[in-house]
Amino acid sequence: MSTLLVIAKEPVPGRVKTRLTPPFSPEEAARLARAALADTLAAVAATPADRRVLVLDGAPGPWLPGGVEVLPQAAGGLDERLADAFSRVAGPALLIGMDTPQVTPRLLARGLALARDGAALGPAADGGFWALGLAAPDPSLVRGVPMSTDETGAAQRRRLVRAGLAVGTLPTLRDVDTAADARAVAATAPTTHFAHALAESPSVRA
Repeated sequence: MSTLLVIAKEPVPGRVKTRLTPPFSPEEAARLARAALADTLAAVAATPADRRVLVLDGAPGPWLPGGVEVLPQAAGGLDERLADAFSRVAGPALLIGMDTPQVTPRLLARGLALARDGAALGPAADGGFWALGLAAPDPSLVRGVPMSTDETGAAQRRRLVRAGLAVGTLPTLRDVDTAADARAVAATAPTTHFAHALAESPSVRA
């Protein structure tokens, strides 16, 4: 049974995309987060998979499409939350976050295909990773990996290789963490909800 996992926060002002403030207000940052989440979930909904799961910190809203299960996030650091997400599924699974609204169904399908052969890793431009896929989800392959550093992606790859897994590599994508990231991502995916939300933000039009 193949699974697509999305780990995300409810887009509430002051709780999401805080690194976008300034130049954006907390309300604008939350709207951008909501748009990014909507784009991500739309891509997930359009990708062939047996199961689609949103692992959410917060409560679901009208941005949640049909056919997506919602599970609460575990407590702890990001490595613990990712490990817990993988512990809830069986079979090939691909996990992504809400920071890459430019992701496409084709790219997610490729990630799942690579995961079936062992593991898949999607490097992020900042040194982290935007996607992690496992043929046999094992929380120990994630737990303890240092997160949110410019070496996170390399450390995660080493963990997978040391476990004897063949690691397929997905294209490098840019996460939306800063205002510069937001502009760059919107430029590469101009038809997304995220790009439209950015263009409509008062801080951009000012």
